[in-house]
Amino acid sequence: MRVLLALLLLALSGLGQAAIKTQEIPYQSPDGSKLIGYYAYDDSLKGPRPGIVVVHEWWGLNDYVKRRARDLAALGYSALAIDMFGDGKNTEHPKDAMAFLQAATKDSAATSARFKAGLELLKKQPQTDPNKLAAIGYCFGGKVVLDAARQGVPLAGVVSFHGPLATTTPATPGSVKAKILVEHGVLDSLVTADNVSAFKAEMDKAGADYKFVSLDGAKHGFSNPDSDRLSHGEHGGPDIAYNKAADERSWADMQAFLKKILG
Repeated sequence: MRVLLALLLLALSGLGQAAIKTQEIPYQSPDGSKLIGYYAYDDSLKGPRPGIVVVHEWWGLNDYVKRRARDLAALGYSALAIDMFGDGKNTEHPKDAMAFLQAATKDSAATSARFKAGLELLKKQPQTDPNKLAAIGYCFGGKVVLDAARQGVPLAGVVSFHGPLATTTPATPGSVKAKILVEHGVLDSLVTADNVSAFKAEMDKAGADYKFVSLDGAKHGFSNPDSDRLSHGEHGGPDIAYNKAADERSWADMQAFLKKILG
């Protein structure tokens, strides 16, 4: 009897919960590079829903960015964590991460093409409403989505979490079509005050619709619980740290932003 009761309670506890499905999807960039997307969606929902591209940190397509795709799926979105480094590469070694980043960004046109390839893959998924699209990015990924907005990629909006603000492809008046949300840590030593001022001046001059949120007490990498470990690893690391309050505040800001622009 106790066994039957336990099974019944287990079955009841699963009712109404999201059925998050995930899969790895191979695809290619225009230059022929082999990429791997990590796709997540709630199978209990019917019909197409807004799609979100998720762009990884300089660590690559790791478990953290995949978890963020699942988190978005649980919120009712069609979410694809794209691969900007190729072959799904990821690392915890800063030197490897820097090498991956430098190779991926040496040609801004190729970087943009890889983002667009991921966006097109997301649009092809039957769970995605191709008319309701946005992108979020972390660290390096924040720069990627901000550059996509600067270049007028057709997105409803982009969100940058502790992303670099400097760019080699600045916005021009009228070029930014997407709404922008920037979540920035006040103690981020990797993004200078001059970077912040220059970004705001660039957006103002371009006539962009943007919101810049400064998070007190937060360093670079504030959204990733692994940041503390990665900053003090055996290989050494950058000046990054997790901040629970900033993580939760920025995620709440993102949810409100996406709800407003996507419905």
